[in-house]
Amino acid sequence: MTATEHPRPAEAPLSFECELPDPPEKVWRALTEPELLAAWLMPNDIRPEAGRRFAFAGPDAPIECEVLKAEPGRLLRYSWRERSRSGAADRLPAFESVVTFRLECTASGGTRLCIVHDSFVQVAQPVVAVAGAGCGLSLDARRNPTAANAPCMMLRAA
Repeated sequence: MTATEHPRPAEAPLSFECELPDPPEKVWRALTEPELLAAWLMPNDIRPEAGRRFAFAGPDAPIECEVLKAEPGRLLRYSWRERSRSGAADRLPAFESVVTFRLECTASGGTRLCIVHDSFVQVAQPVVAVAGAGCGLSLDARRNPTAANAPCMMLRAA
């Protein structure tokens, strides 16, 4: 048996945290309404119901997902399955993982957002992890004004 037939999950998850001035209800909408999610991530057909399958329109092929858990305004977890398009030999290999969004209301009425991307299947190993880690530095543009600001884009969409 080969590693491709029986891939093992990577050990280190990618974790990002930031505080947003907007309430959890608004952040939840940006994570779960297809048109709002598409504005900052990718086109999709998400419905935040456990067991519901959906897909992102990835750059090379659809990214297949399944909602594993959904607690409105608090928690969203889904599987993430990239598939390689045939003939895309110059692309990074596909991988499978789990994405979790945790939302907590802050004392000021904003949201503490924690994003954990983990359970990576080692098909696309360090290159994906390093690329994702760079994104982690850009989540809070208020502290790092030279970086991209994905949560701010997400909230503008909502």
